[in-house]
Amino acid sequence: MELDDRKLKILQAVVRNYLETGEPVGSRTISKYTDLNLSSATIRNEMSDLEELGFIIQPHTSAGRIPTDKGYRLYVDNMMAERIQEIDEIKDKLDQKADRIELLLQQVAKLLAVNTNYTSMVSKPKYKHKKVKFVQLSEVEENQLLAVIVIEGNIVKNKIIHLSLPLTKEMTLKLNIVLNTFLQGLDLTEINMALIQKMKEQAGEYSDVIGNILDVIAEAISEEDNLEIYTSGATNILKYPELSDANKASELLYTFEEKEELTKLINDTRDNEDVENHAIQVYIGDEAPLQVMKDCSMVTATYEIEEGVYGKIGIVGPKRMDYEKVVGTLKTLMVQLDEIFKKKI
Repeated sequence: MELDDRKLKILQAVVRNYLETGEPVGSRTISKYTDLNLSSATIRNEMSDLEELGFIIQPHTSAGRIPTDKGYRLYVDNMMAERIQEIDEIKDKLDQKADRIELLLQQVAKLLAVNTNYTSMVSKPKYKHKKVKFVQLSEVEENQLLAVIVIEGNIVKNKIIHLSLPLTKEMTLKLNIVLNTFLQGLDLTEINMALIQKMKEQAGEYSDVIGNILDVIAEAISEEDNLEIYTSGATNILKYPELSDANKASELLYTFEEKEELTKLINDTRDNEDVENHAIQVYIGDEAPLQVMKDCSMVTATYEIEEGVYGKIGIVGPKRMDYEKVVGTLKTLMVQLDEIFKKKI
């Protein structure tokens, strides 16, 4: 919704003052806070209009105003300057950990929690589409084959296949050629009935072997990986009075400790976002994908190691979080991670 310049500046002043103090903001404070040179009475009238429009609310009679979720949203969308902050210490520390992705991501979570004074979470990268890299058949015994299937992401599946007929070395070689010729580089959605029929025709009397191997490949591609999430700074939420209520705090701490709900959140929000642009998203209050975070704000970004391999970074804090700092930090972090991953690749 469009507001005139004066109302926008007053709303901006309310939001920023509330971010700093956590206390309702009165007209006298705004008159000192802005360069509008307006009287307290004029500011009160403008604040009344903003309240009618749903951007601010008066929590108690005779108290000042605080932003609503709608007010935060307008602040984020229209008044938050997109400034990139140079964070040299993050770059230096990330470079030290770049030899192992797990250590790197754990360090990212810790640095974000310390730098922002909020709670951070970082998911380990996953493949968006898992494709077959290669298949290797080897004879174990006269009537047994060992099938080794390697899926993108270096997922390895081994399966013993029992044969109804003995298999010659020549036929084993032929089956290896058939499998890799038809399947290499495909994901599960691309393995259709016509393709399977062609492979079985090539295998002749050993078509049942093809069927068994395809079952293993389908299992390897379809099964859900254990999504690992690194968190840091969970107790930072206790620093903010609006989140330190015993019930709210315990629910939030449980969520970050158990991580089951975080896993659902990342799986639900990951596929629909623009990975190439790092998909920085801001969720305010009820916009948050998790009910337990309805009194919080969450800012997330998507990082990508290589094409189709990506994960999530998130920062959770009160609705009066410093959005400019958080978004600026994430933007800088995305640039630094891009540089590190390009070096590694």
